[in-house]
Parts: sequence; structure tokens; C-alpha cells
Amino acid sequence: MFRFANPEFLYLLFALPVLIAIFIYAIIARKKAIKKYGNPVLLSRLMPEVSSKRQHFKFWILLTALLVLVFVIAGPQFGSKLETVKRQGIEIMVCLDVSNSMMSEDIKPNRLASAKQMLSRMTDSFIDDKVGLIVFAGEAFTQLPITSDYISAKMFLSSINPSMVSAQGTAIGAAINLAMRSFTPNESSSKTILIITDGENHEDDAVKAAISAAEKNVTINVVGIGTPQGAPIPIGNAANNFLKDNSGNVVITQLNEQMCQDIAAAGKGIYVRADNTNAALRTLQNEIDKMDKAELDSKVYSEFDEQFQILAWIVLVLLLFEFMIMERKNRIFRKVKLFS
Repeated sequence: MFRFANPEFLYLLFALPVLIAIFIYAIIARKKAIKKYGNPVLLSRLMPEVSSKRQHFKFWILLTALLVLVFVIAGPQFGSKLETVKRQGIEIMVCLDVSNSMMSEDIKPNRLASAKQMLSRMTDSFIDDKVGLIVFAGEAFTQLPITSDYISAKMFLSSINPSMVSAQGTAIGAAINLAMRSFTPNESSSKTILIITDGENHEDDAVKAAISAAEKNVTINVVGIGTPQGAPIPIGNAANNFLKDNSGNVVITQLNEQMCQDIAAAGKGIYVRADNTNAALRTLQNEIDKMDKAELDSKVYSEFDEQFQILAWIVLVLLLFEFMIMERKNRIFRKVKLFS
């Protein structure tokens, strides 16, 4: 497959016919000027060192060089390659709660949307780190294997919703165990798990899983989404339609802050509560920046390979050739009929 990286520069090709027209006009004007002084054939004998053929030859060489130069700056690309890029970073597995309680609106616009916005801004700050994404409710699933492709990470993040996990609940322990299996094997870089949850309807032994992770030098940071006062859980798109218990009372989901703090402490990480500001994001970024970064091998697939080098050499040779050709005949080589 072939393409130009900057095809807009190809519009410069329209300037070449204009240059040709200007050159032809200059030749015609020059001949008319000579005719004013007499017969051009006789006058040419009075100017033995003048060579119009050299001037023509120099112009067409220069025009060809400009033509090739346009293709160079347009950036011809074809073929493909697989290259290995050395990176200094850490590995981060994000575990995002997608239970129905995350749709509560005590954090605007709702808990899940706020968490996704925070993760999106955090991803923008990554440079050489690797990130993976796990979604969980009553069960945990890998949404994105650990990667340095941040564009894909943000694309998968935007598609997350509670319907992705049918089993309701908050299986944080299962998410931690799955995250531990998702890191790159035998990688020496620092590793951390970021859990974003409201802690509602906690099911398994997340503290035990956090202790096990910390024993393997994997820290666990927890972001609490929601408020201790809580809020109802919307159902569908209808206004004032909320989840109710068997008695017909509206269910109020509250942030289980104590449980979140216990998990963070067991995982030797930090706990922060997210609100409608960027304070939690700044705290997390500072904590991640403190971690030791190690060299990561990241294979990056490049669909197109740059192929301008040969054309650039052609331009250079043509310009040197044009520079070396004199417009007037050299007195020493006057009898050499190279351009006749």
C-alpha cells in the first residue's frame, strides 16, 4: 500500500506549469529584444560564449529537482514494519466498577461517567507507561489487555456501561486476582492496580486479595466514587424512575468508604475520594510519578514506512549538477559540443 503522509503539499505541483510559462515568456521576450539590435544569427557570432541551450538545460534540471522535491515534502510512504521501542515506565491495571449503583448521580453527571472522565484525563498524561482495563460487578472481565496503545485504551473506555456485566455485585477481590494475572510476565517494571468503585454490595474477600498482591510488590490504589450520603439508582431513561426494594422503597446507594480504605491499606497504596474536582486525579498522578520506572520493551506496529530518502538524494544530485553547469561556454572547452 502506498500513500503520502502530507498530500496537501502536492498542490505545489500546480506551480510548475506557471514556472514553465514564465520561462517560455522570458525566452520570447529575450529573442524580441535581440531582434531590435539586428539579425540574431549575426549577433550570435558577436556573443560566442552565450549558450541558450545551456540555459534551457539548466532550467529543466532545476524544474525536475523542484518536481521531485514536492514529492519529498509530501512524504511518500509504503510497505510496513514492526519496530521495538524502548520505554521507561510502569504497568497500571485499572479495575473499574460497572455495577448498577455506579449510575447514581451524587457525582455529576453520574459515578461511572465521572470515573471514565478521570481515567481519560489520566491516560492523556501517560507517556511510556503500559495500561490495561478490567471491568467488574458481580464478576470481573478483561476489557483491554495491558498495552501502550493509549488510543485503543480511550476507545474501549468510552464504550463501557453497566450492561457489560450481567451479574450484579462488587467482586473487587476477583478483579484484583484477574489484574495480577494480567501484568506482563517476567517484567521488572513497577506494577500497580487502580480500583475505582463505590464499594456498594461488597461480596468477596478483597482485603485478602490486596494483601496477596502487596506481597508480590504490586501496590493497590483505590478511588472511591460517590458520597457517604448516597443517592438513588436510576432505571432506564425515565425521570424519577429509581430502583426499589421488595417493599417498594427507593434504594439509596452509599459510598462504602471504610471498605475502600481497608483495601488500599492492605495493598500498601493510597485511598482518595473522587468528587467534581480534579483533586483525586492530581493525587493519583503524584503517587504514580513516585513509582520506580523501568525499561519496557514495547512492540509498535507501523503500517507505513517512510520512503523519501532516495528522492531526497535525487534532488541533491540534480541541484549540484545544475550548479556546476555554467550558463556561458567555458573558453577552454568552447569547442566541446556537449549541448549541440
